[in-house]
Amino acid sequence: MLSLDQLQPIDLESMRAKLSDSGCSSSSCGSSDKPSDMAPDVWEKIKDHPCYSEEAHHYFARMHVAVAPACNIQCNYCNRKYDCANESRPGVVSEKLTPGQARRKVVAVANEVPQLSVLGIAGPGDACYDWRKSKATFSEIVKDIPDIKLCISTNGLALPDHIDELAEMNVDHVTITINMVDPEIGAKIYPWIYYRNKRWFGVEASQILHERQMLGLELLTARGILAKINSVMIPGINDEHLIEVNKWVKARGAFLHNVMPLISDPAHGTHYGLTGQRGPTAMELKALQDKLEGGAKLMRHCRQCRADAVGLLGEDRGQEFNLDLLPEEVAYDPAKREAYREVVAKERGDHVAAKTAAIQEVKASADQSLLFAVATKGGGRVNEHFGHAREFQVYEVGAKGIAFVGHRKVEQYCLGGFGEDATLDGVIAALEGVSFVLCAKIGDCPKDMLKAAGVEASDKWAFEYIETSLAEAYRERFGGAEIALTA
Repeated sequence: MLSLDQLQPIDLESMRAKLSDSGCSSSSCGSSDKPSDMAPDVWEKIKDHPCYSEEAHHYFARMHVAVAPACNIQCNYCNRKYDCANESRPGVVSEKLTPGQARRKVVAVANEVPQLSVLGIAGPGDACYDWRKSKATFSEIVKDIPDIKLCISTNGLALPDHIDELAEMNVDHVTITINMVDPEIGAKIYPWIYYRNKRWFGVEASQILHERQMLGLELLTARGILAKINSVMIPGINDEHLIEVNKWVKARGAFLHNVMPLISDPAHGTHYGLTGQRGPTAMELKALQDKLEGGAKLMRHCRQCRADAVGLLGEDRGQEFNLDLLPEEVAYDPAKREAYREVVAKERGDHVAAKTAAIQEVKASADQSLLFAVATKGGGRVNEHFGHAREFQVYEVGAKGIAFVGHRKVEQYCLGGFGEDATLDGVIAALEGVSFVLCAKIGDCPKDMLKAAGVEASDKWAFEYIETSLAEAYRERFGGAEIALTA
């Protein structure tokens, strides 16, 4: 079975040989199947978009370019800094770019990161408020890479003013951060907004923001542009209120609703961080997301990316492509991206078949739900060493089948061949509610410590598909015979 691990580092001749051996060509390769309840035109927009498709995020990468530093609102959870490479949170960048610099960087990344499928502008301010730079950046880049998907993220205040231009530029995906539909709650989140050459405060500011956000969402839906709604879960302020937000955005055509945990650390210098407002625990976040099932479709695989993130979700290769590391002139070479897409099409088809079989088997035999954590580097496989993991993907396995429910970020346990007990304690704490860990390799010491904490760990299914491994581990956990998983 072809594994995407074999594709790193990228070797074009090797990739083409694998395609030839498998009888696969760009015109004949399969791809993951379209969901039966999704229109073909919508599927074409999301199938290679790592944020809009949970399945696609195993295979495809995004890139954010930090060309829009100006912002028209103040959020109590935001402090935009430009000089910290070690933080992974929205609004943070290492270097701001001009549209021309962004073009140079995107071409360099496309030449070296064949998984790249999406270019987004997510600040570090607001892409619609700083519209002149956002529009110029997209116009520059599509001349070189016409097949790249274009996205913007916005707070929504200036969004209604640019719907026509977004449609004309074939921007198919827009993310709006909507944290409230009640201005009284909004006043606790937003100190002020800047609208029509005036600064507005309190409830009045939140009322304007709310109306503009709803208008923008309705206009996007009318133009066939997919809208993802980001909401920050702030315990004691809007956590229960997000149930109402979910209803409002569903009624106005939102494609996805992504509920994210508040990142609150005094070191970040945000209002919430400095005043002691806590973020939710992983299990609190899951409980709220579970309450939202049946409303607007949920996104659970978000990583709350930096405004200059590069790579697969869960990784950030941005520092490899700082401007001072790039040549002044760089020409786009599509060869690696084209070869990668040919290989990944066959892999995705195989994965979908294995996933479908695994889910059917679990549904037929499961009698209780368990949370499993998986160490993975991508490709939909159990392919990361426990000690090297910086995050674990969490799946719920039970009578409803196998469902991705979130991720848990952790500090890397093993550095330079040595594990730190204090770090392992943090990893165990992050795995709250998890019963089983699957990884490509794990030593006896961390395995024993996990077991003492009530968590089983195994590397038995190294490099297998995640869903196949979960189904077999679930059956083994309950003492049954090994599942025969066939497509």
